[in-house]
Amino acid sequence: MTLDDMDLRELIRKIALLNAVKHDGKAQASPVIGKILGEKAELRTKVKEATALVNSVIREVNSLSLDEQKRIVEEKWPEALVKEKVEEEKHLPPLPNVEKYPMVVTRFSPNPDCVIHLGSARAIILCYEYAKMYRGKFIVRFEDTDPKVKRPVLAFYDRIREDLAWLGCKPDEEYIQSDRIPIYYEYAEKMLADGNAYVCTCESEIFRKRILQNKPCNCRIQPPEKHLARWQRMLAGDFKQGEVVVRVKTDLNHPNPAVRDWPALRLIDIEKYPHPRVGTKYRVWPLYNLACGVDDHLMGVSHIIRGKEHLTNQVRQEYMYRHLGWKYPDAIHYGRLKITGAILSKSKIVQGMREGLYNDWDDPRLATFAALRRRGFLPAAIKKMIIDVGPKTSDVTLSWENLNAYNRKILDPTSDRYFFVQEPIELTVKDIPRKFTVSLRLHPEHPERGSREYSIAPEGEEGLARFWVARRDIDASKIGTTIRLMELFNINIRKANVYSAEASFSSESYEDAKKAKAQLIHWVPVGEDMPCNIIMPDATVVEGIAEKACLRLKPGDIIQFERFGFVRIDRGNGKIVAYYSQK
Repeated sequence: MTLDDMDLRELIRKIALLNAVKHDGKAQASPVIGKILGEKAELRTKVKEATALVNSVIREVNSLSLDEQKRIVEEKWPEALVKEKVEEEKHLPPLPNVEKYPMVVTRFSPNPDCVIHLGSARAIILCYEYAKMYRGKFIVRFEDTDPKVKRPVLAFYDRIREDLAWLGCKPDEEYIQSDRIPIYYEYAEKMLADGNAYVCTCESEIFRKRILQNKPCNCRIQPPEKHLARWQRMLAGDFKQGEVVVRVKTDLNHPNPAVRDWPALRLIDIEKYPHPRVGTKYRVWPLYNLACGVDDHLMGVSHIIRGKEHLTNQVRQEYMYRHLGWKYPDAIHYGRLKITGAILSKSKIVQGMREGLYNDWDDPRLATFAALRRRGFLPAAIKKMIIDVGPKTSDVTLSWENLNAYNRKILDPTSDRYFFVQEPIELTVKDIPRKFTVSLRLHPEHPERGSREYSIAPEGEEGLARFWVARRDIDASKIGTTIRLMELFNINIRKANVYSAEASFSSESYEDAKKAKAQLIHWVPVGEDMPCNIIMPDATVVEGIAEKACLRLKPGDIIQFERFGFVRIDRGNGKIVAYYSQK
């Protein structure tokens, strides 16, 4: 497909008209371009030309009245208009300056000092989806060069890989910074030799006072030869931890003191803080801005997509880039994403694990990907939520209910239904006139999935049948009222206490239940039950029984217990243990 293809122009016209109808007659370029690039992958290498064509079509569309726009859409694409009214599909806005680069390259850079969690989803998904959108490259780079404060843990490298695979964001390339120490040394030495960095031995308080006065410390004014000699002494271990640091020269009059002569490498006591991967091989370790800045250039990163808390880091790194004759990548800094009720602090998660507050990294009280996976949240729901939020610069606050809504849209049409009775009591129903056979569909809208059948045969002269029902559904306040056992028949409650209840058959008709405004409750026949425990998001356990039909379920299956919620089966084999997902 070429840019002068009439079919392409018509597709752009269709998308622009649909967008215009949604926005009072004025189509907006960004979502139209995003949708076109999403549908026509071959245009991602011609973004500049495609954008010009889209803008041309939008001008034509916006010159029409809203009534004329609606008439064209209703005449040519009525089904598309209906679909757009049902749900507006959001797309990521296009990246800036794509045409400057041979390939779009993005990166996600986790520190393996903890497992990753929902707070990392924005960086991961935006970087992955943009690379995919432009047929580019998505890099994962483990930033593990701080064995003292953000101490890496070997197990977390693989856990992070597993989480990325589960999210469907598998990288095209992977790097580990602790393998790249000689590379960082090379560029540090170059900046020292060129006089663009220096080895500082000043006490931290003295340096801070000088820098706040916009004045150089005594070390800064020494010649490069002296700093190269100090550098060799750093490598040889002639200094102790805290006595020396390599600084990159910046403008001492910069309005932000945090930018002025920022630290690039430091000494770490390798006997006290050995690195879990490379042991005591290196005593001089790069700090974030040096390692990150060097790697972004060498790995060909075209677009850095990260939180706006890194804006100062960009300013720092730009000084290093100028020293080395490099051009800084395009950077997109999105606002903070808060999720109310979710613990997104790695330090708090780690502290909770150390104190035994959490059972494991997949404890349901956590927002780790491991916990979300175990509870039955789907990667597609997380992706959709993040894409809808996008890379906007304003801060965004979401709640668990936001994620639940995205997850529910996927789970509702795909999850089979079963009955679960919480805190069961035995209900005895008398005077049942005949045998009833009921077929309960596994999904109300998909009969092809099958059903589970129960035969309720009355026993003895009193025509008895026994059921498990939830204690909350039948108590003393219900005596004398009509209740309907879902999909079965209506009963009148005669007796009820916290342990059991008795009732008599009333009628079969659902219409009778409607007239009596009867409560509908679920049930499980005595003898067709199996024990079931459900672990809730607060780690409490809800005990009850489920249908014996649940024996067919496998660990990992996500089902809906009617009138209770969606759960993910964790263990089966005679007793079900499930994790509660959501309503």
